[in-house]
Amino acid sequence: MTQVLGISGSPVRNSNTDRAVKAVLDATGLETEFIKLSELHLEPCRACLGCKNNNQCVVRDDGQALAEKFRNAKAFVLGAFTPYSSLDGRSKAFMERMYCLRHQTGLNRGKIGAAVITTAVPPGAPNLPPAADIASQQVAFWMMEEGMENLGALVVLGNVPCLKCGHGDDCEMSGVKMMHGPAAEVADVPINQFENDDELVAEAKALGQRMRDAVLATPQTPLPVKA
Repeated sequence: MTQVLGISGSPVRNSNTDRAVKAVLDATGLETEFIKLSELHLEPCRACLGCKNNNQCVVRDDGQALAEKFRNAKAFVLGAFTPYSSLDGRSKAFMERMYCLRHQTGLNRGKIGAAVITTAVPPGAPNLPPAADIASQQVAFWMMEEGMENLGALVVLGNVPCLKCGHGDDCEMSGVKMMHGPAAEVADVPINQFENDDELVAEAKALGQRMRDAVLATPQTPLPVKA
């Protein structure tokens, strides 16, 4: 049985988010599974309360099977990114859809979790929103409301899409110039790769090891029976 579930909200193939999540999973040394939300059909929660009696979502998409996997996993790593300096839509939809496990018995209580937050906004950049902090807090508050154990967030410096759109130097709305100054050009900005940051790789490994220790320290009690 999968002990640790890795979930990525990034739609980019083999993204920094994906690779960072997988690095944390690998460091646990436990049975893991990686899920890319862009490969699923996952609607947001409809707030219909159709799940209130049996903890089963009534929306007939991949969210039903995902909720069952999430319920059975001891721990998880949620990888998200920060379009418009907030949590991406797929990660938010995933969080909303796990609401079906909340009613009556709190099936998410005690689950061990952590986040990987990828952002193109350098932390502490003047005159720019604290995107990583905002997204990290969104995940942290969700975990708090569900009674989960939060091991924290790993912040990965990603890349603004303007670096590869072909208009990054001349577009008036260029994120390159927004983040690096009005004189900045695409050629001046390096492409950030998760594996090239030794300190970040070490942090991912340490997070995975903390997750392993937390899972192994958790008593092997039967899952609560759904209502």
